[in-house]
Amino acid sequence: MSTSARMLRLLSLLQTHRYWPGSELAGRLEVSPRTLRRDIDRLRELGYDVDAVRGVAGGYQLRAGGALPPLLLDDEEAVAIAVGLHTAASGAVAGLEETSLQALTKVTALMPPRLRRRIDALRSQTDGVPWGRGGEVIDAEVLTVLAQACRDDELATFDYVARDQVPSQRRVEPHRLVSLGRRWYFVAYDRDRQDWRSFRVDRISNPVASGQRFRPRELPAEDAPSFVRAGIKSVGQRYVVRVRLTAPAAEVESYVGRWATVEADGSGCVMTMQTDTLDWPLMVLAHLDSDFTVEGPPELVELVARAASRFARASQPSN
Repeated sequence: MSTSARMLRLLSLLQTHRYWPGSELAGRLEVSPRTLRRDIDRLRELGYDVDAVRGVAGGYQLRAGGALPPLLLDDEEAVAIAVGLHTAASGAVAGLEETSLQALTKVTALMPPRLRRRIDALRSQTDGVPWGRGGEVIDAEVLTVLAQACRDDELATFDYVARDQVPSQRRVEPHRLVSLGRRWYFVAYDRDRQDWRSFRVDRISNPVASGQRFRPRELPAEDAPSFVRAGIKSVGQRYVVRVRLTAPAAEVESYVGRWATVEADGSGCVMTMQTDTLDWPLMVLAHLDSDFTVEGPPELVELVARAASRFARASQPSN
């Protein structure tokens, strides 16, 4: 192993921020303790603050320094950072748009082509709707495979578990990824069913892009988010939420977007929402600076009451 390759390997190990016994580090790098000490000195010269404990049980640990030295990231870490920066640059974090964009530009400029390709695919093939966060945990590899298939117009196959829990394998012409509410959706033309479909990404597994190209079809909707919303409404949801708020309709609508129907009612408004879970409308009500009355369903009334009790207890000073 060359000196430069060994230094990168040493830095990668130290950046886990665990304490490394010197003997274990030397063994990992296949060098003598003396060579290891010289490599640690080189890292310090480059600005990395490495603590050392001498003696038989001595070792090394990287700690935070006064300035940010160069970071060594693996492929998945680099992709995660770039996606997070893109989210912040698009306005998800107020006040950080410009600096996030500057950082994103620097990160992507240093990426090898294979990683830039993954980032560009995920970014260009995703339509986002501001709504908050939460929901099912999605495998990043599933997202990137689907995003690349969308961008490159490649036929894809995947395993899917439908709402009725029936498993199937799908063969589709990918169109777009949509981040809507707390979930990700995959819009595609299903070749076996000869119709457009939107799939919940958390129900997709083992996606494979075939490499076979296809001629894109025209989506029968204004855009992919509209297509997904229409599909959700046609299926129907478990709850119909109706809440009367004292806040102006424009204020409420600016937060919930087109995900709920907001109608003016005097100086306040009435918000109606169809949903299959009540934790999301509860989060909306907690976020809005407004008095409100839940008109339905009864389950949401009970959920709000329990949440209010918990918050009230939390605000009580401890003895």
